Amino acid sequence: MFTPRHRSLVARVLLLSGLVSASGMIGCVGQEDYDNVHGLADSAVNRRNQAVRERDEAMARLRALEAQSLRDQQALAELQRQNADLLRALNDAGITLAGLQADLSNLKLSALDPQTDRLLRELADAYPDLISYDPAKGMLRFNSDLTFNSGDDTVRPEARQSLAALARVLENPVAQAYDLIIVGHTDAQPIGRSINRFPTNVHLSAFRAIAVRRALADQGAEPGKMQIAGWGEFRPAVPNNMPSGNTPQNRRVEIYLTRHRADGDAGAAAYSGTPATRDAAPSPRTTPNRPVDLVK
Repeated sequence: MFTPRHRSLVARVLLLSGLVSASGMIGCVGQEDYDNVHGLADSAVNRRNQAVRERDEAMARLRALEAQSLRDQQALAELQRQNADLLRALNDAGITLAGLQADLSNLKLSALDPQTDRLLRELADAYPDLISYDPAKGMLRFNSDLTFNSGDDTVRPEARQSLAALARVLENPVAQAYDLIIVGHTDAQPIGRSINRFPTNVHLSAFRAIAVRRALADQGAEPGKMQIAGWGEFRPAVPNNMPSGNTPQNRRVEIYLTRHRADGDAGAAAYSGTPATRDAAPSPRTTPNRPVDLVK
């Protein structure tokens, strides 16, 4: 491809050639003039060749750029396709995750069979102030303040109604596979006026567990499937940090349903998961340095 500059050079060469020819018709041309004309012609040819090379190089670069552009467009299209696939996969994953979360929220984990678990949930719902249910442990927790009078081990009438309902649950054929571990707990208040009957909180908690066992047996629960224990203040549900030791949350009776074992062990191994917060192991009994509750 010739530029206007190149065409001008060629025209000058042709003009000079014509002049040389005309001069030949008129007379001899000097060597210097001849050399000048010849040099101009060579220069024009060289420039033309250079222009051709530059044109070819430019065309090659253009073709390379076009090829690169095509590859870039193809790569862009592939990336867009992959991005669309990822967006679809992400959307599908989000839908799946939402479904799994919904399933999980509706899933009721329990250590017990579904029928017994349902019956215990209904029992706790019927006595919300008295009973709470922990399905992961298969455990019913009775609020001692509503189950017993202060410092006493006699089951109150309203609590007997709930224990009678529990005995009916235990009559269910599916529930016959379970033993009961009945565990009494107290707070850290020292024993008051009932100290002659209950020298320590461990005694009080154990006698309360025995009273619950007796109430269940009176309603038809099998005595041979019930085991009792009393921890006193040594397995608190919450820390016993009050100076007086008065911590209502720690005054409770817990009933664990555990699979019956043929070796006679009522499932104490299942009761290994006690609350993480606990006092140190008891030392020989001394009178706590706390005010005595005379009504306990």
